[in-house]
Amino acid sequence: MAKRRILIQLDTDPQPSVFDRVVAIDAGTEELFSYGAVVPDQVQEIIHGAIFTRGPDDLKSTAVFIGGRDVAAGERLLAEAKRHLLPQFGLQVSLMLDPNGANTTAAAAVRSAATQVPLAQAAALVLGATGPVGQRVVLLLARQGAEVRVASRSLQRAEAVCQRIRERFADARLTPVATATSEDLDQALHGRNLVISAGALGVEMLPQAKWQPMSGLKVLVDLNAVPPAGIGGIDVADRGKPRGNAICY
Repeated sequence: MAKRRILIQLDTDPQPSVFDRVVAIDAGTEELFSYGAVVPDQVQEIIHGAIFTRGPDDLKSTAVFIGGRDVAAGERLLAEAKRHLLPQFGLQVSLMLDPNGANTTAAAAVRSAATQVPLAQAAALVLGATGPVGQRVVLLLARQGAEVRVASRSLQRAEAVCQRIRERFADARLTPVATATSEDLDQALHGRNLVISAGALGVEMLPQAKWQPMSGLKVLVDLNAVPPAGIGGIDVADRGKPRGNAICY
């Protein structure tokens, strides 16, 4: 008899994410075990409880999802979880990491862009690049060969993001840029064919009047679903919608 599908949710926040729990159920999870305020010292017992209760052939029906708003804290839980798997004995389960929705959101943004412009030929600008989603977007674009301007209101913060990503991917083609003023934004936009906005919810990062005249712009991706849009002139329902010279998401 097939074992029931179990997802073990480890959240670094005190209250496990309701959003993640709803998505898990809608994705077909039959049993959902949710734990909040999880710290690395608690992970061994949880992982051992997962892998020692089913035989190796049945562990395909067990998985661990790590979430929460703190990306660094989530990465520490993931590293700890990996330490306590025993793959040499077939005692391992799938591990998924998506703190703050950073990985899934960033992957969706980059995949959407790739349907319209070859990423190895992309001249990209990532707005709000110092947040968890923005940093993931920059890394994914860089790994695909894109030339990326990493934007923040603070040039120092943009430079720090570039340094962190180069430590993981030495060949990344990154340029930190400041967007504190309208003139800064104009310079950052110059020559770009792809713009992805990953800024704070409800903050317009790029007015429509800035991007609409750009003849070389091919793709706009806005990751903010809370009005106003992060990129002016984009609608929350746009999925490959032509607007001006660009395809919008």
